[in-house]
Amino acid sequence: MTEKRAAMATAEKPRGLVYYVGVALSAALLALVLLVGVMVIVVPAATGSTPMTVLTGSMEPTYPPGTLVVVRPIDAQEIRIGDAITYQIESGKDAVVTHRVMSVTKTTNGEVSFITKGDANGAPDALPVQPVQIKGKVWYAVPWIGYANNLLNGDLRGWLIPTIAVVLFLYAGYMLASGITSAVRKRRDAAQAEADAQSVDDAEGADESASDISHAR
Repeated sequence: MTEKRAAMATAEKPRGLVYYVGVALSAALLALVLLVGVMVIVVPAATGSTPMTVLTGSMEPTYPPGTLVVVRPIDAQEIRIGDAITYQIESGKDAVVTHRVMSVTKTTNGEVSFITKGDANGAPDALPVQPVQIKGKVWYAVPWIGYANNLLNGDLRGWLIPTIAVVLFLYAGYMLASGITSAVRKRRDAAQAEADAQSVDDAEGADESASDISHAR
């Protein structure tokens, strides 16, 4: 093998482990951020659910402080013992709490009320919960995201969420385009290297033929 061909063979060095680890971590981080975005923003918006932040330890260890609970509207008649529900502490007031249903009471005319209790509390809540107080049932929860959700409430959510979504989609597009471009470049470089190597072989073959003819003379 000539020096030129050896140089062509070593021109494309395989990428190191650090490169592939970086790509994998970047892809995993992007996937995680997109997943959290879907669970925290897209799904609640599409289903009419409400993301809320757990602020106290009354539902530990199931929902520790900082947990984001996604609360889905539910008919009071469908609530069962063991369900975690979010309800107004006082009817008509904004303050809410998420506790677990311990018992259901039904009157003769079909009206229901609920005795609730925090998982970490030693005693049930003092007053029964009426259907008018209920905001919904906990559908699913996302750990540690609640405080971030609090920061995004109000006017900040109006512009920051779309901005983050656009940045994530642009980044995903960049990663996809970069991967395609890299693959195309590798194929082109490999084809060019093969063509150059063939040219070198042809040139060496021609030189050897010319040399053989000269010796024959």
